[in-house]
Parts: sequence; C-alpha cells; structure tokens
Amino acid sequence: QRQNQLTQNIMILDSLKNKAQYASLHPRFQQVFDFIDNNDVASLPCGRHDIDGDNIFVMVQEMDLREVSQARLELHRKYIDIQLLLAGPAEVFGWSEKKDCLTPETDFDEAKDIQLFTDIPQCFYTVAQGQFSILFPEDGHAPMLGEGHVKKCIFKIAL
Repeated sequence: QRQNQLTQNIMILDSLKNKAQYASLHPRFQQVFDFIDNNDVASLPCGRHDIDGDNIFVMVQEMDLREVSQARLELHRKYIDIQLLLAGPAEVFGWSEKKDCLTPETDFDEAKDIQLFTDIPQCFYTVAQGQFSILFPEDGHAPMLGEGHVKKCIFKIAL
C-alpha cells in the first residue's frame, strides 16, 4: 500500500512493452491498456473517443509542437492523464510538483478540468514514439513542446 501511494505522487515515463507493470496503480488502467492492445490507436481520427463514458476516454490530437519557452504547466483535479505518442518526433514535457505551481495564468476550468500556470518547470523529459507518460493530479505538466508535428493519444481516467 505504501509503495502504491508513493508511485501515485510522481509522473511515470515508460515504453508500451512495460505497460502491464502499471495496471495495478488504478482500477481503470487495465481498461486503457486493453483498449491500446485491441484497437489500432494510430489510425483513430482526431477527437474524443469514449471507452467508458466520462470515466475513461481518449482524446486523439495532431498538432505542431511549441518552443520550450512557451511551456505552460497544467494541472488537473478530476482526471489522470496517460499520454501516448503515436507518430512524429519526440515530444518534450515540462514537469513540476503541484506544490510548485504557484503563478496561475488562468482560473481553474471545471468543464475542461484544467488550470494553467506560468511557473518554469522544474525539469524536462522526452517521450518518444511508443512511449507513454502517466500524469497524476499532483503532476504539473507542460506537454506539446519540441519541434515538428505529432499525433498522440491522451487517455483521461477519472479518479
């Protein structure tokens, strides 16, 4: 139990081949990994695809990456993100602990479950094609950084 609690307080970066190691971290993670295994996620059209209504859904996005100087940390309250890069160059993420997100750029948007912050991320990490990052509400994250055009899935898992 203590290990599970510790793991949920940090972001995770890994390859899809190791996804089974994370299924026990949340009761809905296995459904996400089963969806990835049983669907050609790379060919999904952009937009929202429901897996279990508002409990689990995936947003498929294609867009140009932004310069690291444009990083805006975001926090969520109702959902955990599992972000999976499908195509394109490696995507850079900024990361900070929630407690260090001190300068809000926006008010919290209940409908979109997001608040943006202008604080400089504590660190940056790279997600390559076929890798995923799990981001808990404690993880301030600034996605979509780097150079080039990407296609990705953002799985939203209700707490």
